[in-house]
Amino acid sequence: MNTPATPLAERMRPRTLDDYVGQEELVGPGASLRRLLEAGTLPSMILWGPPGVGKTTLARILANMLERPFYSLSAVHSGVKEVREMIEKADKSRFFNTPGAVLFIDEIHRFSKSQQDSLLGAVEEGVITLVGATTENPSFEVISPLLSRCQVYVLKPLEQHHLETLLERALTRDAYLKELDIEVREREALFRYSGGDARKLFNALELVVDAERARLGEGKKIILDNATVTRHLQERLSTYDKQGEMHYDIISAFIKSVRGSDPNAAVYWLARMVEGGEKPEFIARRLIILAAEDIGLANPNALLLAQSAFDAVHQVGWPEARIILSEITLYLVTSPKSNSAYMAINRAQETVRKEGDLPVPLNIRNAPTRLMEQLGYGKDYKYAHGYEGNFVEEEFLPEKIRGLRLYEPGNNPREKEIAERLKRWWKGKYGYDKKE
Repeated sequence: MNTPATPLAERMRPRTLDDYVGQEELVGPGASLRRLLEAGTLPSMILWGPPGVGKTTLARILANMLERPFYSLSAVHSGVKEVREMIEKADKSRFFNTPGAVLFIDEIHRFSKSQQDSLLGAVEEGVITLVGATTENPSFEVISPLLSRCQVYVLKPLEQHHLETLLERALTRDAYLKELDIEVREREALFRYSGGDARKLFNALELVVDAERARLGEGKKIILDNATVTRHLQERLSTYDKQGEMHYDIISAFIKSVRGSDPNAAVYWLARMVEGGEKPEFIARRLIILAAEDIGLANPNALLLAQSAFDAVHQVGWPEARIILSEITLYLVTSPKSNSAYMAINRAQETVRKEGDLPVPLNIRNAPTRLMEQLGYGKDYKYAHGYEGNFVEEEFLPEKIRGLRLYEPGNNPREKEIAERLKRWWKGKYGYDKKE
C-alpha cells in the first residue's frame, strides 16, 4: 500500500460545520456566527487564534455554506499587486447585486499598512467579504480602518475531547489509515505534542505511523504508545518553528520564567527565540504585556522601560536588538512582582457582567445643560482639589455596589505605601484599614 501524497491534515479537512471540531461557542448549534450564516449573512471578519484550530477550514466552510466564490491569498507570498488582481477577479465574478466573493487572507498580520489599505475600498463596497486569519492580536497588527469594518472572532486551542474526536476520525475514516492494523494504547504523548493544534496532531500521527510501518514492514501491527511516539518525534520536538510547532511552548516558558524571577531560564528561552528567528517585535510586545500584568504597581517603571525597549527594538532590528531584549528581560525578571492591576480589572469586569449597567451616581454626572442641572446632575459634587490634601470622601460607585473593594494592594514595598495611603484616605469604607 503506497503512502498518500496528500498530507493527513488535508485529507481530514472537514467540509461542513457539522464535521467541524471545536469552537462550539462560535459555530455550535445556536452560536453567534452560526446564526448569522443560517440567516444568509456573512460579515467581513478576522479569525484570531493559534495555529491548527481551524481558521482556514472555517473560512472555506463559510463560503461553501453561502455558495460564495472563494479566493485565497497568503500574506507571506502576496503583495499589493496580487491583492488588487484578486479584487479585480472577484469584482468580475459578481452579477448585479449579488454578495461579493470571500477573500481569505492567511497571516494577515504580515501585510504592511499599504497592503491592508488596498483592501479597504473593496470591503467597503462589498466587492469582497474579507476573512483574515491571524495568530497575532489584531488590535496591534491590523490597521484601524480595516479592523473597524470587520468582526473579530477569537478561536481557542482545541481541548482533549476535541483531539480524541479527531484521532478517532483519522483512524476510522481516512482511507489509508483505516486499512492499516493500528492499535493506540496511549494517547498522552500525541496530545501533549499537538498542544491543541489539529494540524500538529495529524502530522505527528502520520509521521509516527509511517515510521513504524517502515520499521516493521508491510502487514505488521502498529502499536502507538507514549514511548514510540516520543522516540519518533524527539527530533521534531527539539526544534523551534516561529510559524507554529514549539512557538507557543517557548514563549510560554519565557513568560513564566520572567514571572518566576529566574534570570537564567528567562535568558535561555530568549536565546531560543533569537536563534529560531523570532521577530524581535513579537518578543518586545509580550514583554510590555508582562510588565503590566506581572510587575505592575510593584515597579511602575517596568512598563515605561518595556515600551522604550519595544521602540528601540523596532528602530534597531537584528542582531543588536537581542541586547536590548536581554536588558529589558533581566530588568523585568529582577523586578518585584505584583498582579494587583491585572486582578483588579478582572474583578471589575466580573462585577460589570454580573450586575449589568448600573446607573452613574447623580453627583458625578456631567451637567452641560440647565435641564440636567435641574434634574440633579452634578449636585453636591465635591471637588477634591478644594480640600486639604487634595482629598475628600465622595461616592463614586453606583449605589448597589458602594463599598465594593476591587483593588487589593500587593505585598511589596511600593504597594504597602499605597495601602497606607488608601487606609488614611478611605478609613473603614473599603476595608483597607483591616488586615486580611
